[in-house]
Amino acid sequence: MTQLGRLERVDLRAEWSKEDRDFTPWLAQEENIALLGETLKMSLEVEEEERRVGRFSADILCRDTATAEGDWVVIENQLETTDHSHLGQIITYAAGLEAKTCIWVAAKFHEEHRAAIDWLNEITGEGHQFFALEIELWRIGESLSAPKFNIVAQPNDWKRDIGRAAKLVQPAHLSQTKQLQLAFWTALQERLNGHVMLRSRKPLPQHWTTFSIGRSGMHLAGLINTRENRVAVELLLADKNAQSFFEQLRQDEEQIAEETGLNLEWWPIPDSRNSKVITFHSMPDLGNRSSWPELHNWMIETLEIMHTCFAPRVKALVSGEQH
Repeated sequence: MTQLGRLERVDLRAEWSKEDRDFTPWLAQEENIALLGETLKMSLEVEEEERRVGRFSADILCRDTATAEGDWVVIENQLETTDHSHLGQIITYAAGLEAKTCIWVAAKFHEEHRAAIDWLNEITGEGHQFFALEIELWRIGESLSAPKFNIVAQPNDWKRDIGRAAKLVQPAHLSQTKQLQLAFWTALQERLNGHVMLRSRKPLPQHWTTFSIGRSGMHLAGLINTRENRVAVELLLADKNAQSFFEQLRQDEEQIAEETGLNLEWWPIPDSRNSKVITFHSMPDLGNRSSWPELHNWMIETLEIMHTCFAPRVKALVSGEQH
């Protein structure tokens, strides 16, 4: 007779002692945010953890890469049963960041809070959506704990909205420039198919595409600048510690220049939460598709060089709390 294991529920606190230091960084990891996205039939890409909104901080800020403009998605999480303060926070963050989607993850939802999410979905305009999810941990015997997200509230017409979002990125609905951007990134994705270091993102009709560098709040990006007829590759630091991280990296500026052989420009952008290290390459008009193979060659080679150089340095960066 076949022997089967028995599923056992695991206490969330056994894996994550604190929300901000344990659970939020775990959820922001690429494979875990992808699991959340699969549950909601969304394609989520983390932009920043603990994004400041006035006097408060949103747990995770993402982009919905299935939409034409990469709409903002705010995620608020807690390891306990829902409370009024988190409901207020997620509404505040949505307003402050002009987010189209709000996702509230908790251990357990009070019926009143589930009803509040349903009500928000009823009264908000088209294009805005609110989700409530409960997270569980399960294991079999001595196996690793496995997370499971359960949707407890979502827009009534969410399936229809998914179809509408997909149509927005179809060429027939895009301007000529957007069509060229989409075609350029699609061709790059085809070149990167199966690439181990550079995980290809879903091509979108926008002037950038991003690549993971192994730490949330920062990534590599390929850029198209049609005004100045040039493409670029950058390391973007978009984190509450961006300025500190930038200065830590810049201490190795000479060594980095020698390692990469690239003409890198260091942009601290002191009045924002972003900083970047960027390099440029000239291009003819984007409509000249015969130039794309050479541009893709430069972009792939430059991304590989920057990933090799910066990935270990990025992982070793020390946040303000650790100084």
